Amino acid sequence: MTRILLIEDNRDLAYGLRNNLEIEGYDVEVAHDGVAGLKVFSNVKPDLVILDIMLPQLDGFRVLKTLRQKDRATPVLLLTAKGEESDKVRGLRMGADDYVTKPFGLLELLARVEALLRRTQPPLALANGAHEVHRFGNVEVDAAACSVRRASESVELAPKEFSLLLALLRAGGAVVSRLQLMREVWGYSAAVVSRTVDTHIAELRRKLEENPTSPRHIITVRKTGYRIKP
Repeated sequence: MTRILLIEDNRDLAYGLRNNLEIEGYDVEVAHDGVAGLKVFSNVKPDLVILDIMLPQLDGFRVLKTLRQKDRATPVLLLTAKGEESDKVRGLRMGADDYVTKPFGLLELLARVEALLRRTQPPLALANGAHEVHRFGNVEVDAAACSVRRASESVELAPKEFSLLLALLRAGGAVVSRLQLMREVWGYSAAVVSRTVDTHIAELRRKLEENPTSPRHIITVRKTGYRIKP
C-alpha cells in the first residue's frame, strides 16, 4: 500500500486530510511538528510527503532541507499560505516537487498527490535506451545520465525541472502549451489549474540563462506556452 507522510500542525486539518487520503486507499502517517516529521520519515520511509511550511519547533523549509540531504527522490508536496509567492519559489528551489495554496480544494490536493505518486521514476531517457543528448546555447543536457552542464560547469536541477526541460527539448523547438506540460510532466488533468509550470520555468531560466530576465533560449510564447530556441 502506498504510504504518505503528512506533516501538519493544524490537528483538525490533519485529521480531515488523513481520513480522505485513507478513503482513497493510502496508508497515512501524521506528524504535528517538524522534529516529529523527520523522525517519522526515517522510520516509515514514505512514498510521498505532504509538508506544511508553518510548523512548530522546526519549520517546513528546514524540514525540507533535511529531507533533501537524505533523499532526493521522494516527492514532496508543500502546503503554503495564500499569497506567499516567495514561499513557493523558495520551496521549489530547495527541492519540493509541487505546492498547493491554503485554502485548497480536496479534489485539487488529491489530483496533485495522484500525479506525484504516478511518477515511479523521472522520464530521463528514451524507452529504447538510446543515448539522448540535447544542446542549446552553451547548455548540454544528457538525458540518460540525468546531467546538465552550462559552459562546461555542472548544473543541479530538481527532478521536475529536469523533466520539464526534457519535455521542451523533445519538442524540437515547437511550442508546448502549459496544459501539455502539466499533463506530460506532472500528470495533471485539464481540471487542475496551476502556476507550477511558470514557477519551474523561472527556475530553469535562473539556472541556465545568462540573463534570466531577458531569456534567449527558454522562450515564452504569449497566451500559448513555451519553447526552446537553439
